[in-house]
Amino acid sequence: MGKMWKAFVLWALLVSVASSMEDNGLRRIGLKKMKLGLGNLAYMRRNLHRKLGKAENSDDIIGLKNYFDAQYYGEIAIGTPPQKFKVIFDTGSSNMWVPSSQCFSSFACYLHAKYRSSQSSTYRQNGTSAAIQYGSGAISGFFSYDNVQVGDIVVKNQIFIEATNEPGTTFMMAKFDGILGLGFQEISVENAVPVWYNMIDQGHIEPIFSFWLNRNQSDAKGGEIVFGGVDTAHFKGQHTFVPVTRKGYWQFDMGDILIGGKPIGYCNGGCSAIADSGTSLLTGPTPAINAINQAIGAHGDGFSSQECKAVVAQYGPTILNLLIAQAEPKKICSQIGLCMFDGSHGVSAGIESVVDESEAKSSACSACEKMVVLMQNQTQDGILNNVSEVCDKMERSVGESTVDCDKIPTMPIVSFTIGGKNFDLSPQEYVLKIGEGSEAQCISGFTSLDVPPPRGPIW
Repeated sequence: MGKMWKAFVLWALLVSVASSMEDNGLRRIGLKKMKLGLGNLAYMRRNLHRKLGKAENSDDIIGLKNYFDAQYYGEIAIGTPPQKFKVIFDTGSSNMWVPSSQCFSSFACYLHAKYRSSQSSTYRQNGTSAAIQYGSGAISGFFSYDNVQVGDIVVKNQIFIEATNEPGTTFMMAKFDGILGLGFQEISVENAVPVWYNMIDQGHIEPIFSFWLNRNQSDAKGGEIVFGGVDTAHFKGQHTFVPVTRKGYWQFDMGDILIGGKPIGYCNGGCSAIADSGTSLLTGPTPAINAINQAIGAHGDGFSSQECKAVVAQYGPTILNLLIAQAEPKKICSQIGLCMFDGSHGVSAGIESVVDESEAKSSACSACEKMVVLMQNQTQDGILNNVSEVCDKMERSVGESTVDCDKIPTMPIVSFTIGGKNFDLSPQEYVLKIGEGSEAQCISGFTSLDVPPPRGPIW
């Protein structure tokens, strides 16, 4: 296992590349891409808090779908004969889980593919209880063993979680069925062996995997994950390799950030960063993010009126139904997945586990809490038919993270220094454009997330 983490390539989280691909013998699974919508920006924001050589024929390439430019997921199969599932390939967690056929009480399970052990000849019982905590609830279930197919690779006797409980609406509305963790065993629940460890131990791949995450909205292909190598169709030049400084997450050292070629001075003494494939937003300490957003002309890091209207339209009926059902108001936003922590739930097993709950409240969460207060004394028609009035009442205490779409061509290059090399992001790469024409809104891709010591501050 000593060389297992030696080479990891997280390729171009925010870089859009050409969609044409040469036939170089690599095995590909082409998948459709989902388009980013304003109503799902809140999902993208709160998801930030959910956690904390040449490719040869032996490499396996898995196509990825792009879910609202925030989650990239692909297809795997479990069992014999194979049962197919859509999963997020998440470097911010280490366990693999899918819904179980024994999940009866969670509505989310009825909307997604479920694993049926009775239909697999390679299933082996384990039975150990398992739970992964999230801010909006927890998935729980039990461990099982079965063969897992990822591309053309069949990993034998892989341990995974059969989820029998998926509370709240977070997973109910998800486009994916489960999660395949690509982090280290050190952060795995019950010390379960991650899938990629077994890929290496069983001789399927070399100790390297790489991502290409496609932001081209006109391209149906969301991206690729390559196990055992890299795809030369999606990069030019040489890769930069840096050591993993702290196992658990893919954590590495980073130098200063440059805006228009000038260092901001925040990381003069060095900073730590985590490569997290679960999101395409860039998070960092508030002072540094504020400096970047100010330089690019972004208006703070808050919840805009348009976002508010989209969230009211999407979550308003659910909030009202929960209030009518006499749900505890202070827990509603956590139940529907807009808040990370409500005082009774834990934090997630991913990057969220290193974030102090009191410091990790998102702007979407704050807006939801205000929305609940306003809705408690109004009728359904009064709320849902007067969305603009409700949103105008929202206090936007931390401003908006919007930028002027017309000014994108004149915004500065933002660079991150990794391994002594500057990696440049153009405005087209760090600004999220939502909608078209006069309805278009442009959002900064830089978001504050303050992680306290000893783990933080961290990017």
